Amino acid sequence: MTTINAGQTAPPFFLKSLDGKEYSLAKLLEKGPVVIAFFKISCPVCQFTLPFLQRVADRYSGDNATVLTISQDDTKSTASFNKEYSLSMLTLLDDPKDYAVSNAYGLSMVPTIFLIEPGGKVKVSCMGFGKADLEQIAAELSTRRKIAAAPLFRNDEVIPASKPG
Repeated sequence: MTTINAGQTAPPFFLKSLDGKEYSLAKLLEKGPVVIAFFKISCPVCQFTLPFLQRVADRYSGDNATVLTISQDDTKSTASFNKEYSLSMLTLLDDPKDYAVSNAYGLSMVPTIFLIEPGGKVKVSCMGFGKADLEQIAAELSTRRKIAAAPLFRNDEVIPASKPG
C-alpha cells in the first residue's frame, strides 16, 4: 500500500531525467495535472502497464498536463527499458541507493500511479495494473483538455481488469 491516497497532498520532489535535466513536481504542476508512475524495470506488471500509460501520455500530455514515470533503476538500464517498451514519456530517476522519493510516497509495490492536480492534491492513487484506474486517469485528463476520451484499450486486446504489482 502507499501512504499517499486520493485527497492528500503529494510530497514535493526534485529529480533528474535520463538526460540529466532536473525537474520538480511544483514546476510540472504549474502547467496542469501530473500523472506519475513509479516503476522498476524487473517488474512484470510494470512491463505490462507502462505501454498503456504511454497511450495516455500520447493522447493527453502536452501543454496542460504531464505524464511521466519515475524509475527505481539506474540511467543505463532505464534507458534500455524505455527503448524496449517504446516509452517516450518523460522519465525521472529515483536514486536506487535510498529511493528517497519512492519512500516519501510510501510505496510498497510498483507500479504505483498517481494523478496529481495543480495545487498538489492527489486525485487518483492506484497500485498494480488497473484497467479502470487508467481509464479514470484518461477521463480526467480528457476533461481537462476539453476533448472526448479516446478508448485506451482496443477491442482486439484481451486485457484483464487488474494485475497486482
